[in-house]
Amino acid sequence: MRLAIALVLAIAAGITTAAAQDADALSEERARLFAELESAPTEQQGRAVEDAIWRLWMAEAPTAAIRRDVAEAMSARDGYDFARARDILDEVVRAAPGYAEGWNQRAFIHFLQGNLDESLQDIDHALELEPKHFAALAGKAIILMQQGRPRLAQEALRRAVGIHPWLKERSMLLPEPPGPVGEDI
Repeated sequence: MRLAIALVLAIAAGITTAAAQDADALSEERARLFAELESAPTEQQGRAVEDAIWRLWMAEAPTAAIRRDVAEAMSARDGYDFARARDILDEVVRAAPGYAEGWNQRAFIHFLQGNLDESLQDIDHALELEPKHFAALAGKAIILMQQGRPRLAQEALRRAVGIHPWLKERSMLLPEPPGPVGEDI
């Protein structure tokens, strides 16, 4: 009996160690990708790194079932079945509240349905979990612009472009206003 317990504990320790190593590898890959994104010398290279980051975000789903559900929701969204997509994503955020991409995808559905306040709430959840989520920041900027809050919109967009200099929405940035008149530079 003691041998069986020792074997189970050894296996569990090995699984825990493997999971920690996988998490460390993902963290290192994430850091490498964001560094590459920030320093990408061309838009084409920036887009290639962006695609890799999207794959990483999708892979961070806590289970294969959550990954499948998010993919199914995105397929429903692509088919303009926003109600079905939202229903699926409601389940995703209930089942995996620590998964940033679940919140981000649901925020996008809320946006497409015109539910801007709900979208902002989900974006804030996504950003709490993934502060470098440039797409969530860009979405937040677009919503804030639509709500007539340009200063906050520009702040969000500047943060997004600081993370991803080749972000498609960068063209929406306004020039920074000059400092107060009469103040030394």
